[in-house]
Amino acid sequence: MSDPVEQTEKREGTAEEKPTETPIAPDTNPTQEQVEEPKNDVAATAPVQPEAPKTEEPKVEKPAYLTKTPALGEFFDRLPSILTTVGHNEMWGVSLKDYNDVPTVNVLIKFLRANEGNVKAAEDQLSKALKWRKDVNPQALAESGKYSAAKYGGLGYLTTYEENGRPLVFTWNIYGAVKDANATFANADEFVQWRAALMELAVQDLKMKDATEVIDYDGEDPYQMIQVHDYLNVKFMRMDPAVRTATKKVIDVFATSYPELLREKYFVNVPAIMGWMFSAMKLFLSRNTTRKFHPISNGANLAREFPPALVEKLPKVYGGKGPELKENARIVPLTEEPVAAKEETPKEPVQESPKEAAKEEPVQEAAKEEAAKEPVQEETPKAEPAKEGSTKDSAKEEPAKDGAQ
Repeated sequence: MSDPVEQTEKREGTAEEKPTETPIAPDTNPTQEQVEEPKNDVAATAPVQPEAPKTEEPKVEKPAYLTKTPALGEFFDRLPSILTTVGHNEMWGVSLKDYNDVPTVNVLIKFLRANEGNVKAAEDQLSKALKWRKDVNPQALAESGKYSAAKYGGLGYLTTYEENGRPLVFTWNIYGAVKDANATFANADEFVQWRAALMELAVQDLKMKDATEVIDYDGEDPYQMIQVHDYLNVKFMRMDPAVRTATKKVIDVFATSYPELLREKYFVNVPAIMGWMFSAMKLFLSRNTTRKFHPISNGANLAREFPPALVEKLPKVYGGKGPELKENARIVPLTEEPVAAKEETPKEPVQESPKEAAKEEPVQEAAKEEAAKEPVQEETPKAEPAKEGSTKDSAKEEPAKDGAQ
């Protein structure tokens, strides 16, 4: 049987040996090496974590109208360079920006459509149009420009109706109202400016700068107008060089600076001799534009081209039931200043002295008596000995001079 004292000593010895095997107590101060060791572990594992996704920017999806028409996207890529080179960004009241701006998109679509999708050609045309607007400032011409009433009074009108909740804009050019063809067309630049001023008023009514929807490149375009050119009672059928020059210049400027703004163009009361003008237009305008031209020999038939609701508003002279243009249409500001320079006050005739008059009278009487003595020679008619074929030649030359804008 074991001794109780021995058993007690063994139990106490066992209790004393346990502390030597126990780890450091929690309240024991750790060494510097133990404190820094976790930091070293974190530093070692940090590079393993991927950081690239944090710096990546989400891909921006382009609008559908750019993906649908790649040429339009390419056109927008070139737009900043165009605006920088020209130094002007206003087109038809729209400040050109980027492809997120709806009015800007519509402007570029028009220039691209006018060039049948050719981006380089559209870029060249837009550059020329911007430069022309920068030099001429047609908006100012429409707002504050004043033109001679004697030259342009009654020649141009603007009416705006409503169709399906949108403005339907008409410009009317009444060339039969020209009083003096030489005065109206002699200054071609001034005539172009007056015509551009009328166009700008029409563009303002289209409200392109307020557009909220992009037009369909291959679909309908609500931002277009109707033009009517009336040649009733035109007096300048034998067109002189001044009229031809002004006509050509208007066609050139409008084809460059106002593309795809025309919905339809009606030439009413058109003389057959004006065929040369339509041929000239085909040289400067795209096929997409010339297909919109409609010659009508009788102006009263114009209303037949439109729905009944619009017929109620068109002027009576064109087959409608509405008021005449002079009664409700808008015009470019005109001034009543005379066309020609003021005539100088005629100088009073110099009174001759009685002696000088007496000297001159015998000379005049002598000349009269001498003339009376000479036999009167009859002038031989020039028409009689005309060479054969001369009538045909003169007839051939006449049509080249005929026509009107």
